Amino acid sequence: MSTDTAVIDHPARRLVVTLPRPYDAAREHYEALVPEIDLHRFFQMASWRATLELAEINAPHGFMRYYRSDITAVMAGSPSTWKATQYLMGNHTIAERMFRHDPSVMLHAPLRTLLYADPDGDTKLAVDQPSLLFASYGNPHVADVGRELDTLLAQLITLLGGDAPPHL
Repeated sequence: MSTDTAVIDHPARRLVVTLPRPYDAAREHYEALVPEIDLHRFFQMASWRATLELAEINAPHGFMRYYRSDITAVMAGSPSTWKATQYLMGNHTIAERMFRHDPSVMLHAPLRTLLYADPDGDTKLAVDQPSLLFASYGNPHVADVGRELDTLLAQLITLLGGDAPPHL
């Protein structure tokens, strides 16, 4: 049994993308493109093959929503006036291809995303770039999946009407 403690510094790049719709419409659009996971159905799958097939249906653009927190409601009554919703977005069938190499990748899967309205009323999507997060695990198989997630994220940003950053 190893008792070594590791400290791993790694780069991160936060992407903050302006979306063309007002906050409430952008939130509705995001939630349509990234549907809520149907955990009950996934728990009923008899095989991994069936799970993969259901994920194709449940995540038409590659991602599902595992969690949503209405930050605006949580902060009600405080001096903060931001409109914001936080999500955990991912696809466990994609994450499994990293998890088999290193279970600690689940620190970054699913991805944290935030939709918010800035002080000018413009809607923003904020997310850390997946490839940088997953490259930090030092495993080429994990890094490859991180780059695949960059591609899926760029496609989602485009579907949301935003401009995917060039380095994504």
